[in-house]
Amino acid sequence: MTMAPATELRTFTNLDTARGDLLDVYAEVRAPLLHLPNYAVTAFGERIDRHSAEPGFTAVLAYAAGQPVGYAYSNTIEHGDRYWQRTSPTPAEKYTKRPATALKEIGVRPAWRKTGTARRIHDALLATRDEPHVTLMVNRAAGEGKVHALYKSWGYEDIGQSQPSPASPVLTVMIHTNR
Repeated sequence: MTMAPATELRTFTNLDTARGDLLDVYAEVRAPLLHLPNYAVTAFGERIDRHSAEPGFTAVLAYAAGQPVGYAYSNTIEHGDRYWQRTSPTPAEKYTKRPATALKEIGVRPAWRKTGTARRIHDALLATRDEPHVTLMVNRAAGEGKVHALYKSWGYEDIGQSQPSPASPVLTVMIHTNR
């Protein structure tokens, strides 16, 4: 891992001031996939608009020299949430009986990868959360499996699969104890 130049982490609980920066970073992070309907910038914009209106929305963005270089965002999911309903097999009640943090998206511009920036953003986001568990979905093919392996190295474990929309690939659902 190389050391990144200094970054400033900013936390947002309202999408209005962060939306443009989120879309800019997303477009670069997902550039090779933007031709696919589920990964189009417009589809991401619709998802982030929906997610930001849900309980517990929080985003953390990293900035270097005033420019956004990475982000993560999450919200709260409750027992019975469609997130859990779409997960197969049904997750253990110990994960679903209390509210959980759903890490919806994390991305770092290519020039900032392997610098620890993603982990700093991730950890800063989780530091804002009180829920006992954090869950995420990952495409096992992302980065030829490196993204899934990275989450495992951060302490996440596989608990099932989900296909959030017809345009989405089947994703691996992972969970981590928060604190």
